[in-house]
Amino acid sequence: MWPFVSNASTIEAKRGERDLALAAAGIPPVDTTQYLRASVATEIVARVAAGEWTSSDVLEAYIARAVFAQSKTNCLTEVFFDRARERAKVLDEEYAKTGKLVGPLHGVPVSAKDMFDIEGIDSTIGFSQWSCNPARSNADIICQLLAAGAVPFVKTNVSQAMFSFECSNPLFGRSLSPYDPAFTCGGSSGGEGALLAMNGSALGFGSDAGGSLRAPAAYCGIYSLKPGMGRVSCNGAKGLVGGVEVSATVAGPMGSQFGKSSSLQDVAPLPFREVQLPPKLKFGYYTSDGFIKASPACKRAVLETIKALRQNGHECVEITLPDTATACKLYAGMHSSDGFKTLLGPLGRDQKDSSLFKSTLGPRLPSFVRWLATWVLDKITGDSIFTGMLHVSREKSVSEYWSLTQQRDEFIKEWQDQVWDEKLGLDGIIAPVHAVPQLPHGGCDRFSALAAGTIIYNVLNLPVGCLPVTRVDPALDSITKEWESEGNHGSKIWEKGIFYGPGKIYDPEASQGLPIGVQIVGRRWEEEKVLVIMSLVDEILGKERGFGPGARERLQDATA
Repeated sequence: MWPFVSNASTIEAKRGERDLALAAAGIPPVDTTQYLRASVATEIVARVAAGEWTSSDVLEAYIARAVFAQSKTNCLTEVFFDRARERAKVLDEEYAKTGKLVGPLHGVPVSAKDMFDIEGIDSTIGFSQWSCNPARSNADIICQLLAAGAVPFVKTNVSQAMFSFECSNPLFGRSLSPYDPAFTCGGSSGGEGALLAMNGSALGFGSDAGGSLRAPAAYCGIYSLKPGMGRVSCNGAKGLVGGVEVSATVAGPMGSQFGKSSSLQDVAPLPFREVQLPPKLKFGYYTSDGFIKASPACKRAVLETIKALRQNGHECVEITLPDTATACKLYAGMHSSDGFKTLLGPLGRDQKDSSLFKSTLGPRLPSFVRWLATWVLDKITGDSIFTGMLHVSREKSVSEYWSLTQQRDEFIKEWQDQVWDEKLGLDGIIAPVHAVPQLPHGGCDRFSALAAGTIIYNVLNLPVGCLPVTRVDPALDSITKEWESEGNHGSKIWEKGIFYGPGKIYDPEASQGLPIGVQIVGRRWEEEKVLVIMSLVDEILGKERGFGPGARERLQDATA
């Protein structure tokens, strides 16, 4: 395994430290049911303000639930319950003395992706050599949460290097879907998604550079918002390298519940502008982006959303996107410009996670081998999408990188002119998240290209919300001759592997009952409007679809 030999002693120490903190949590001194049933920040704050609850009792309920979530999904990395208890106690004493709330998140237990610095606590993002190096200050977003009265109490697991949409690393291990341990919870903010789906936190924060807020939301049946660059500070957030202009990492909120009962502060405790929607909105939608054809399940989720919107008086028109392959090639080309040396450098003695193998293979191939493989595959398969991605995944000169940046800007303009054309007058776009609704463990090893559905909006730098719509149903979501004969097919090689054969990863029987989400895309700088549209769509789709606090238990009871 040399040079990627696991740093066993560090791994054992970090996991042992976490497990001791979990074991010391104890039995909650209160009945947790009433607190967990709320699971909405505004309701928690309202109950505390009314004197019905205390911050300490609310925290104990979420501590107990986080311990349970960890036992089922391995979603946690850093656990600091005692520190959180001290903060909750101070908040209670302050409120008893003054009768005033600290802020709009007073007493709300919050979790954060492992990347966000919290003073005195490690931010390893799954690298053992980054252990035992506690942060000296808080990330900006943690400062804002503390100023709002929140109570941070855990940090959550990520994919190694935060570069895949699964959630596994040698330091803390693999996180699992809250619904089925055979599937991933998504990534790279996957621990956050699993914890929130199991009601183990009232509010969470993750990040997104290619879909890392949206994949976990879709796979775990929760809600998230990917802002555009610059709307939420990432100062104090750990990463591999700064200056990655093609898709700089953005921070965003995640939660298990949304709707009229929750205010914007539930998902964005930052200064946001109020938005008033017109009574009739116009949406564009598509059911496949032409890179990898969306599965019947993901297509159905989009069409059910469109049907509900139309039934409520909103206009919906099908749109055709500019070539998504262009966006993906730009993304892959710019990210691989240094040969992934920055990505692989911090691994040190850690074993490289299998999800990174193929996504980082291209630059490590000799030029002639890459050229020959591209030429042969193109001649045999005619799959220009697959061979185009292989071709661009290589080291590049500075001038080549500049050229890709210019092409990126030209693609954004083309997209703006074609999709956001004023004649169309779209308020938003409804789209699949990925081509498949769920991913079994190891899916990224062969099919990291599935991220195309989310990557495009990182390249375009647009705000995107994600919400759950329905669940996989084999009776409705199996591959049919009609689906096969439709247009909008993409890569032949990837689609064959994803949908057919013994190694296929789209299997409605295996994923029956698991969530299917959609993306809601807005114009640049319109994060507030996206949030209000998410609330509208969530209300229109209805509570009977079974998401929100307790969704996992209700599904298990229904299928028992």
